[in-house]
Amino acid sequence: MKKASSPRVAYFSMEIALEPDVPTYSGGLGILAGDTLRSAADLGTPVVAVTLAYRKGYFRQILDPAGNQFEQPQDWIPENQFPEVGPRVTVEIEGRQVSVRAWKYTITGWRKRSCSGSAVSSYCNASIPARSKPIT
Repeated sequence: MKKASSPRVAYFSMEIALEPDVPTYSGGLGILAGDTLRSAADLGTPVVAVTLAYRKGYFRQILDPAGNQFEQPQDWIPENQFPEVGPRVTVEIEGRQVSVRAWKYTITGWRKRSCSGSAVSSYCNASIPARSKPIT
């Protein structure tokens, strides 16, 4: 069977665990998504993955000696870690136009192969200074 020359699978997940210092996951779903994409890279499967880039990231869980949980925010600036990919697009959300951009992260499997050399996880974010009001 001939391999496709361009990505043929689109993988969408609310969170993807790719690196500990990229706070875009909180647990099981993110770990599963990250492992799935690394497996695709190991197999040379052409995949494009899309997730969200939360500016506040997921919180860091801290437990005190008594076992009580405290949340510590994890501020994260995607453009400091990943190259932006264009073009930016505008979508309508709750009756207003919102500009959205994406960043590229090349996923490398444990065998040091990427998904057909072009698979990426695109982090999408609507926190662009031109926006009038934060989306909540």
